[in-house]
Amino acid sequence: MRIFIVEDSRLARQELRTLLGAIPDADIVGEAAELLPAREAIEQLHPDLLLLDVELPGATGFDLLDQLEHLPLVVFTTAYDQHALAAFERNALDYLLKPIAPDRLDAALAKARERLRPAAAAPAAAPTGSAGSKGADDMVFLRDGERCWFVRLGDITGFEACGNYAQAWFDGQRPLISRTLTSLEEKLDPQLFFRASRSHLINLRCIQSVAPSSSEGYRVTLRDGHQVEVSRRQAKLLREMLEL
Repeated sequence: MRIFIVEDSRLARQELRTLLGAIPDADIVGEAAELLPAREAIEQLHPDLLLLDVELPGATGFDLLDQLEHLPLVVFTTAYDQHALAAFERNALDYLLKPIAPDRLDAALAKARERLRPAAAAPAAAPTGSAGSKGADDMVFLRDGERCWFVRLGDITGFEACGNYAQAWFDGQRPLISRTLTSLEEKLDPQLFFRASRSHLINLRCIQSVAPSSSEGYRVTLRDGHQVEVSRRQAKLLREMLEL
């Protein structure tokens, strides 16, 4: 995977080189600190992936994308989360906040590999209902009125139905999002989010304890303190998923 780094900070470029040096298939083909040399090098080298800072001297990473004829895959790297919505609208592959965690960079490069993989090498079609499912390392946008968040899906402990909306639980936040629980269930990885009842989807990785309930189901306690009743109908399925 041929990677070009666009970053105005020398220390940040060095940090990226160090992180990428531990990844066998990461080939750094060049780097630049400003828009003009970055544009010229990218058009000449045709990299597969850009690691692109949002804030550049006298410009932004978005300005650079507007001027490119050859548009690689893009992963934004920045210290500011307020640009996440604009990055999402530009179909960015991922959005990494500095200091960049090695596992987040690994996850971003895994997405790039999947996009770059030749069609002939693609695996057999996934079972119905799982194609395109979002996993724990995917970043998602949530918006509630004027507020928005860019959240790692694995950090969301659960969703609760609220009429035609759903309430997401993460980091002490509980925004309402304009999706039904059923539509979320269809979009999310069933190995990560479990339909506990008609009203709840829970993150299986966030389960802290499970206890029998009076309704012959289970009462699940999540790591953020939320307690969710698992219906009798779903209790057997949950037990099968969690047993050795």
